[in-house]
Amino acid sequence: MSRLRHASWHAGTALMVLVWGGIARAEAPLSAIDWLSAPPVSSPSIEAPPVSAGAEVPEVAVTPLDAPRADAVGLLPAATSGLPVTLWERSTTATLAGLLDRLAERPLPALQALYHRLLLAEANPPPDTGPRARFLNARLATLRRYGAVEPALALVERAGGATPALFDAWFDLALLAGQEAPACAALARTPHLSRDTGARIYCLARAGEWETAALILRAAEAAGTLTETDATLLTLFLDPELIDEIPPPAPPEPMTPLRFRLFEAIGAPLGTRDLPRAFAMADLRGTAGWKAEIEAAERLAGTGAIAGERLFGLYTARRRAASGGVWERVAAVQALDAALEAGDAGAIARALPAMWAAAREVGLQTVLADIFAERLLDAPLDTATRPLGAEIVLLSAQPARVSEILPPATARERLLAGIARGAPQPADARTPLESAIARAFATGEPAPEHRALIEAGRLGEAILVAAAQLDAAAQRAAPAATGAALATLRALGLEETARRAALQALLAGAQP
Repeated sequence: MSRLRHASWHAGTALMVLVWGGIARAEAPLSAIDWLSAPPVSSPSIEAPPVSAGAEVPEVAVTPLDAPRADAVGLLPAATSGLPVTLWERSTTATLAGLLDRLAERPLPALQALYHRLLLAEANPPPDTGPRARFLNARLATLRRYGAVEPALALVERAGGATPALFDAWFDLALLAGQEAPACAALARTPHLSRDTGARIYCLARAGEWETAALILRAAEAAGTLTETDATLLTLFLDPELIDEIPPPAPPEPMTPLRFRLFEAIGAPLGTRDLPRAFAMADLRGTAGWKAEIEAAERLAGTGAIAGERLFGLYTARRRAASGGVWERVAAVQALDAALEAGDAGAIARALPAMWAAAREVGLQTVLADIFAERLLDAPLDTATRPLGAEIVLLSAQPARVSEILPPATARERLLAGIARGAPQPADARTPLESAIARAFATGEPAPEHRALIEAGRLGEAILVAAAQLDAAAQRAAPAATGAALATLRALGLEETARRAALQALLAGAQP
């Protein structure tokens, strides 16, 4: 039997803690918040601990933990996340899993950063933790849904993926990242880790045990435990010379990471644009063309799964190859980059609106705002360009500096600058939504609908409920629900999240 030549994918293992703008900028530890007795907060000062922007994940030694410890595992200790270890310990696994499953597919960026922070935090698990590590699996599934494959993989490896409860999640994430060797080695040593016959065949073949893999494949076909599609893919994987006799099957539903990699291995790679977001990671392994890399990075940066700097690096990697679609965004970003580098006010005035229109087209305003805000603050901007420059700064990670670019002169400008400082004035509000936001920043107490959860000590649950309410309300511009959710997040010490979410609700609008 001929052996399949395996491509060698070098996937970086760096876990960028700053990927999710807000995780590393930890807010005041929630365990220190006493909202019941605290006076209204006007403009709290939140200092973040220093965190490296380029932290690398060390080589992980996979040591399985028992279920309760696995459910408690995280990448962000309490000192970094600002979240108490009691976050989940008074909620049930089923309730938390249900809340995670219902989170929006494309939340407000500030809330997306908060979700990543919650999902990666080290904290005591729910009291009903069982042998199946259901809470950790729910967190891994949510990270994967947002395309955050690298941190999810690091999380399951830290927990120890070589257990029946975690192996399938570990194997899928490793396949998506192109780093399946450790998982396959574990399965080869301990076949009972997974009931997936296809996974065992694939891993045996990777280990060079082609005859054993073929025997298991034939037995599975005889027993009817493999679908026709999976049997065909595995047959072609084990003997690629048959590709001239047996055509690749049609892409099945649902697409799994193993099926995706088998199509790739037999020389029939699939595009990722119409697949779930996590599959886009495959296009960032250095095996796809520049256009596919950019489109994948846009999808992933839009949910905070990769750093905006990674997308910017792809935008500016070389001269564009064509026009239209993604190439217009490449041209717009490169033009603004060149204009800022030259310090040319006229060129900036021409390039900035084009870049912002391109960002709006794919819902990447906050991503590109974080990339360009610092440079815009130091750039020569003409009078006509300053309002747009101010909007970009307001949507960046440093909105409080907006007055450096445009001193507020109108009620709207004063309101936005006030939100950036955490102290908007109700007199500057002109719409019901603006008024609700201003009122939320005038109180230090949570909304009545969230108070029972907080009093019961179900802190993580309260945060998820309030954040989901805020995201849904922002999409439909619902003033009362927006104000209530903002008030609760602020009362719980999530001041920076509340400020950025309020600004995004007012300026960025619904994401495409």
